[in-house]
Amino acid sequence: MNDSIVEWAALVAEAELRSPLPRRWAHTRGVASRAAEVASAIGNDAALLVAAATLHDVGYAPRLALTGFHPLDGARFLRDEHGADERLVRLVANHSFALLEAEERGLREELTTEFPLLEQPLLVDALVYCDMTTTPDGGRTTAQDRVAEILSRYGDDSVVGRFIRRAAPEICASVERVEAAVAAQPR
Repeated sequence: MNDSIVEWAALVAEAELRSPLPRRWAHTRGVASRAAEVASAIGNDAALLVAAATLHDVGYAPRLALTGFHPLDGARFLRDEHGADERLVRLVANHSFALLEAEERGLREELTTEFPLLEQPLLVDALVYCDMTTTPDGGRTTAQDRVAEILSRYGDDSVVGRFIRRAAPEICASVERVEAAVAAQPR
């Protein structure tokens, strides 16, 4: 995996998100920036992390929102229309504890059958970190504030609200692991 996948990801995400969903595009750009900042802790998969961060929300694009569950819709789009790298597609499908939301939506079996979670915990955690420390407008935030913002936007009793409350402890643990890995990097 090399930098060309990062360039390709940026082109695809921009084409799908910039005009129809400018705020989502701003978030996407912020998440990609966070990924570039922590990429050194990921080693050989740095470009994969940045590409996944850039494409993690592509499934929100109106023309792609077939199930209404953006991780699944985005992963299917990347696989079916672009023949994207399997690990990239699996990261997008499972970003930020998507399995828990898939359970809330009755889509667990589809998600796990089509896109099993990668067995690379730090890489998976790094994508969680990037997404969950970025505001909807692309700014920096804490994981706790991001969870609170999501709850305020969707409501406690919504599918997303139920999911994010369940995922919050795992999100915070992922963020802590990535922060520790980044801190351990030589300067």
